[in-house]
Amino acid sequence: MGRLIKVGEAKDIPQGAGLAVYLEGRSVALFNVGGTFYAIDDTCTHAGGSLSEGELDGTVVTCPLHGARFDVTSGEVLRPPAAEDVSRYDVRVEGGKVKIEIA
Repeated sequence: MGRLIKVGEAKDIPQGAGLAVYLEGRSVALFNVGGTFYAIDDTCTHAGGSLSEGELDGTVVTCPLHGARFDVTSGEVLRPPAAEDVSRYDVRVEGGKVKIEIA
């Protein structure tokens, strides 16, 4: 098990929204999907777009640069032009605090 790092309060992250958080030199996209939180790398594997700034539709985020789509629950790429998945991170909500686990 890795370390849990607090990144915010659940009440401050709107449903259907993405937020970039920075953890030990890496940018992570945190999403609130119907009250459940998911975290994936924030950088699209195609051209480096910020996934936290993309449009979220259910559990799918679309990169704002070229339209690649990723599943926020797994990091799996669902549509080109990206060809590689992004990493996903475990998220826990404890006492209203959102925490992301990193290795």
